[in-house]
Amino acid sequence: MAAYDDPAKLVPTELSAQISSFDTIIDVRSPAEFALDHIPGAINCPVLDNDERILIGTLYKQESPFTAKKRGAALVAKNIAQHLETHFIAMPREWRPLIYCWRGGERSGAFTHILQRIGWKAVQLDGGYQGFRRQVIAELDATAKHLSFRVICGMTGSGKTRVLHELKLQGEQVLDLEGLANHRGSVLGGDPLAPQPTQKAFETGLWNALRSMDPARIIYVESESKKVGGVHVPDALMERIRDGECIEVRASNATRVAWLMREYQHFLSDTPALESKLQMLNARYGKETIAAWCQQAREGQFTDLVNQLLVTHYDPSYQSSIQRNFPRYQSEQFVCLDSESDADFSKVASAIRAQQQ
Repeated sequence: MAAYDDPAKLVPTELSAQISSFDTIIDVRSPAEFALDHIPGAINCPVLDNDERILIGTLYKQESPFTAKKRGAALVAKNIAQHLETHFIAMPREWRPLIYCWRGGERSGAFTHILQRIGWKAVQLDGGYQGFRRQVIAELDATAKHLSFRVICGMTGSGKTRVLHELKLQGEQVLDLEGLANHRGSVLGGDPLAPQPTQKAFETGLWNALRSMDPARIIYVESESKKVGGVHVPDALMERIRDGECIEVRASNATRVAWLMREYQHFLSDTPALESKLQMLNARYGKETIAAWCQQAREGQFTDLVNQLLVTHYDPSYQSSIQRNFPRYQSEQFVCLDSESDADFSKVASAIRAQQQ
């Protein structure tokens, strides 16, 4: 029976439409594979852990496929039994899980078979993660062509991401690129407590965000360069974003400095980390300027330091980038942020929505 006719299998082309119909999505790959990327909402129940997967691969190459399969089967059976006892023993008869591995082969097949024999309506993802990955790329390219964006522009510290969050609270569709990339898009933009996702995981996050959006409605997005930290926005999506109508958030230097000091508290309490980031600008501004900035950081002169970074580094970069990358940017299309208060961000979002109507 063909995979697309088999009720025990799901083809990747149907995943987006049917993903919410499953009670649990089970990724049976190793933890290392799972960490690189996985289907949104999946839980990791490896049938072979990292070390076991290496062991079986070594046996396959150095001894024989038969030896590897015997040893692998014993490990897989043991691990599946443990997952049943730990995670699934209390599941009702109606429970409907989706199971996948790397290629939709033996690892997920073994897990699916056992769950089905118990009486659960388990479904195996045909093609596994590889099939899912191909579908993510295809759908991102196809979906991007039908989307319309409105781009929130503004100099560093104008609170563009905060405005996006307020727009979402007010019922608008929002694509938060910095949130998905876990990076604020500048030399100081990395999160010290959490790394960025891999490129594959970033693209999966984009796929998951866009698949639930209505292409007939505007999507608000922040003006970004193609790279957000170490990940890049897919070309087709970036082209559509850059073709979007722009509106700029403007704020005084005092407001921008206050907002940045509020948002980058982790650097104010970790001067060595801040200095390390500033050193990355040595080639551009010279050792003397960077040394002066580092001295301001050590002395706690953060208001002066942030203001100098804006005037010297961030503002010129913004001015040269915005007109080059966003052809529909017009300087007369703007709203003003009066302060970094929640109330004023709400007013800005409401003003932006009013201009769209």
